[in-house]
Amino acid sequence: MQQRCKMTLWAGLSLMFFVAVSDALAQQQTLAFSSVDAPNANWYIAKERGTYKKYGLDVELIYIPSSTTTISAVVAGSVAVGNISGGAIANAAVGGASVVAVGCFINTLPYDLVVHESIKSAAQLKGKSIGISRVGSSSDVAARIFLKELKLEADKDVAILQVGGSTERAAAFRTGRIIAFPAPPGVIHLTHGMPHRILASTADFPKGFPFPYVCPTASKAFVKNSRDTMKRLLMALIESTHFYKTRKEESKKIMAKYTRHNNEAFLDAAYQSSAKLFEQVPLVNREGMDTQVKDAVSRKPGSTMKVDDIVDDSLVLELEKEGFIGRIYK
Repeated sequence: MQQRCKMTLWAGLSLMFFVAVSDALAQQQTLAFSSVDAPNANWYIAKERGTYKKYGLDVELIYIPSSTTTISAVVAGSVAVGNISGGAIANAAVGGASVVAVGCFINTLPYDLVVHESIKSAAQLKGKSIGISRVGSSSDVAARIFLKELKLEADKDVAILQVGGSTERAAAFRTGRIIAFPAPPGVIHLTHGMPHRILASTADFPKGFPFPYVCPTASKAFVKNSRDTMKRLLMALIESTHFYKTRKEESKKIMAKYTRHNNEAFLDAAYQSSAKLFEQVPLVNREGMDTQVKDAVSRKPGSTMKVDDIVDDSLVLELEKEGFIGRIYK
């Protein structure tokens, strides 16, 4: 009799688990990542490794170049969760979008300002063009920060051109369409011998540059109504981040597939730079987000938006308290 009760209990628990997972799988969720560059690799590594499925998620993962376009898709409802930077989140929210970042896997902007070899000083950039992906994107933020640090005025002293992602910017640089571009880790190796130099780097800023860069972001309604799904997504991304940080060659192979580049120097530099930046506990850097909020609010007179209006770290803190993150990184 006791054995029969145990079997019945086990069957009941198994059924409950099956139903829970089935519920999570019942509705496919569309996720979007905004760049194929190394800092975004945990999103597509989770897809390649089957990590989303491991945590009971049926995911359609799509690529939407730039955070500004991705957050528009989140606001429109065509994407459930997107990989979005702090600047794009703040700008959308101050414009009325009900969105929230639930975590952040990289909290700095790891960019170099690559210029043609003939540019030896900031003054020589005057009258020239810098290439970015889109206005409001991370590359746009980086370009404007670099120009400010160099005592130059964006759009006045130096034109800012929208030319596409990092590989497109490298191509535009090679053809001479632009004289400079902000480059994420490793991209400088895609200039294929074009004479260049690094005029500035966020790594050399005296106080660093705190910036919420790789942040899972969704509508507040989705986070409220699909909290379990959101938690499972964070679990998958945390595990894929650990994979990236600890499985170099396999991660580089997946990056090569998504970036469509087999340049070993590019892949190695991109990996090395990004691996040390990924957060083990992916909390949003409040100082960095506050800077983006203040910048967005300055262009919207009367806005009273605060960091807490667009950041909800509760699920990450929950996973940390439950010991999930510790088990992944043991």
